[in-house]
Amino acid sequence: MVPGIKRYLLTLIAIVLVLITSCEQTNTDKVLERINDHSLNARISFISDDLTTGRAPGSHGSIIAQRYIASQMQQIGLQPGINDSSYYQNFEIVKIDIDTKMNLKFTVDNKTIEPVYYEEYLLFPGVQKEITNIENAELVFAGYGIQAQEFNWDDFKDMDVQGKVLLIMNNDPDTGNPDFFGGKARLYYGRWSYKYEQAARMGAAGAIIIHTTESAGYPWQVVQTSWSGSQFELIQEEHSSLEYKAWITEDIASRIVEMSGNNLDELQARAQKSDFVPVHLGIKVDCNMKANYQKTTGVNILGVLPGSDPVLSKEAVVITAHHDHLGIGKSIDGDSIYNGALDNASGVASILTLAEAFSELNKSPRRSLVFLAVDGEESGLLGSWYYAQNPTFSPQDIAANVNIDFINVWGKTRDVVVVGYGKSTIDDLVREYAKKQDRVVLPDLTPEQGMFYRSDQFSFAKIGVPGLYLDTGQDFIGKPEGWGKEITDNWRKTHYHQPSDEYDPTWDLSGHIEDLNLLFQVALQIADRDEMPAWLPGDEFEKVRQNVP
Repeated sequence: MVPGIKRYLLTLIAIVLVLITSCEQTNTDKVLERINDHSLNARISFISDDLTTGRAPGSHGSIIAQRYIASQMQQIGLQPGINDSSYYQNFEIVKIDIDTKMNLKFTVDNKTIEPVYYEEYLLFPGVQKEITNIENAELVFAGYGIQAQEFNWDDFKDMDVQGKVLLIMNNDPDTGNPDFFGGKARLYYGRWSYKYEQAARMGAAGAIIIHTTESAGYPWQVVQTSWSGSQFELIQEEHSSLEYKAWITEDIASRIVEMSGNNLDELQARAQKSDFVPVHLGIKVDCNMKANYQKTTGVNILGVLPGSDPVLSKEAVVITAHHDHLGIGKSIDGDSIYNGALDNASGVASILTLAEAFSELNKSPRRSLVFLAVDGEESGLLGSWYYAQNPTFSPQDIAANVNIDFINVWGKTRDVVVVGYGKSTIDDLVREYAKKQDRVVLPDLTPEQGMFYRSDQFSFAKIGVPGLYLDTGQDFIGKPEGWGKEITDNWRKTHYHQPSDEYDPTWDLSGHIEDLNLLFQVALQIADRDEMPAWLPGDEFEKVRQNVP
């Protein structure tokens, strides 16, 4: 070959390679334009419209939302996630409606207190049977109701509480030690679901949790709207001793304890120490309740963008949001539809928007991406837990879960808040891309609320999969110090689990678009890198990952 021609061809090849590389880089930037307020607004407004009637599991409104989500996945070009033929993963659940003409009575000597349903207590079956009738059960104050061997903590001290009713504090102990029970951070031991599970393991007949706004992270009105009306559960396969579960206000709990000659504040103070011993209150509890059960179907919707690598495509990053909400419930200010626009039509709209962006890359990520809209989150993470037990990729082949639940609708922030910060190596990627956005990464600003255990990433963590879940930042650009905390706190106090959680076309989604850009880049890196993310040494889920078969 003539030397001049050879040099020309080599130069031409080099130029072509540069152009190809440039095109790929430009494509990544270009697809991020698909993450915009137009696509988000359109999807949020439809999913949370009155037409979908709050999307309670099994409802006609939920079916409308499911069809919309699946059709969006199909239009985007995602492959059906179930056996390459269906977008729907169906699972059996039970719809439970209780007769509000129930009775909960506390008696000692000649004194009796019968709290008022809804105003002072909420009651729900612990066993899936029509009639609950427990009389003269002994009431025991069980502190936080926790057994935690790793902290040498046992609130029961070998006491036999079979057949008894436990009065339990919310949250976990505040010993003042930052290394004990996570310090200020709430662990799963502080979640209401753990407390009911532990009471059942101990053989108790009933468990009553004392609500305070501080310990729950939300006011009594959230308990009212969340625990009244139709409830949903997976079908129970094993019989439990726990006949009923209840929430009770701190005021009525204090009055009940006083009947026994005790003081609730003093008992709670004693419960902060490891030498706490359960207190027999000498109070008898009667509970009578009727419930109606109806089998229905929960539905997860999932679409897949197959990976481009012949080996790594057998692994996946699962991107989740829950599509359900509370449905139709108690009317407040003339509105009985709990639309769940932020919680969590916004999250579903977000994963669809991310899917659209990923589908337009010149080359798909090496690992597969699963976009999963789960059902029954509001009823105890039912859909994500079902998927975790019946995954479409083996747990050891799921590199990470990216979960979106409740978005920022108030503008851009200088910070990024990671719920569960310090748990996995995913934090490194978040810091890397947040820095490119001139933003700082902060840990959970309200660790005492235990947010990591309250949304669907927890179901994945329980099978060993590291997760990423962002919360709204607090340092809003152009706003005074403290404005972010004030606006988000007010939203939770006023609109969380209320009919007023509705779509608002005046929302400023610019901050959430930055969050989605960050999540896109992080998910892309997880999908492309050889190594999977890992739990940090000593994390509570590290051994779970190591023991995944």
